[in-house]
Amino acid sequence: MLTGRTALVVSSQCRSYTTKHGLRPIPILPDATLETFRKDAFEPATPALLPRQTFNQLPAVRRWFIPASNGNVALNRHYLARFGATIVPLEITNSDKFTRIEQSLSFFLECVNASSSTYDVRPSRYFNAYRPGARAVRRTAQSNTFFSAAALTPPTARVYLAQASINDLPRALRDDLPVPDLVLKSGKGDVYDSSIWIGQAPTYTPLHRDPNPNLFVQLAGTKVVRLFRPDAGRAIFAKVQEVIGGNASATMRGDEMMQGAEKKALESEVWDDDAASGRLGFEAELNKGDGLFIPKGWWHSIKGTGDGMTGSCAGQLVVSIEQANTVLIYAIALTPDS
Repeated sequence: MLTGRTALVVSSQCRSYTTKHGLRPIPILPDATLETFRKDAFEPATPALLPRQTFNQLPAVRRWFIPASNGNVALNRHYLARFGATIVPLEITNSDKFTRIEQSLSFFLECVNASSSTYDVRPSRYFNAYRPGARAVRRTAQSNTFFSAAALTPPTARVYLAQASINDLPRALRDDLPVPDLVLKSGKGDVYDSSIWIGQAPTYTPLHRDPNPNLFVQLAGTKVVRLFRPDAGRAIFAKVQEVIGGNASATMRGDEMMQGAEKKALESEVWDDDAASGRLGFEAELNKGDGLFIPKGWWHSIKGTGDGMTGSCAGQLVVSIEQANTVLIYAIALTPDS
């Protein structure tokens, strides 16, 4: 529960939006000044939304995304293709199968294009000719084909550019996501870590916690974040481990979060509307330019929603970007004062 100074902030200084399903809303700070952020969010270590569209002017918002003909948002492939040789980590999910690989940014852009094509495209070194509605299949040692026209069903494979270090990206892309002053000046000013995520909606990040405070910034589209205090998050994690008969560590998280029984149980416990955890949690919906502060140790799960491209950036302190078909997240981590 929010108590003492935090409760005063929520009731008298911060606005909030109404959540569904009994989850408590996260307060919105009255302004985006460093003083207010420190006093009402960073120092008391309580979740807070920055005023809506605080980060709308980040260059990546207008350079990485373009309007699509259907009214949604698309990746600016022409711009991003200039950096196609950059090697990035990718997560590939197909039904309940999950794998991680490293490939070029060009490969990822081809995946995004093929999964949203409505016409035949010329065969490439990445894909066979794509037919509308073809089923996406996993690459194997014998085949480099991700899409098969054999079955006229919607694509099932999801390719997610996940946890690519921002420091490993070309200078021009790094310049598109400058570190906000709130990240540089709130704590010691050290940039602890930075990462970027891009994927196709619907996207899903399972329940986890980070070792540093995060500022999550949405660059395009919509994401819903559910948060739980450290004690509540630990209780949810322990309950799930008991249910599935697991013994996973709450601090060392691996691929078990992304597939199998643990993924299903965690998602059900956090996102099912009738789950008991809903009485313990907080929720925020982020759109383009919105920013969310997540304190150190708070457990959170994130879903990308809607249609079109999505993107997010985050810093530990974390920032996020999202639009509705593809999700992009950029994270920066800073070392807290303590």
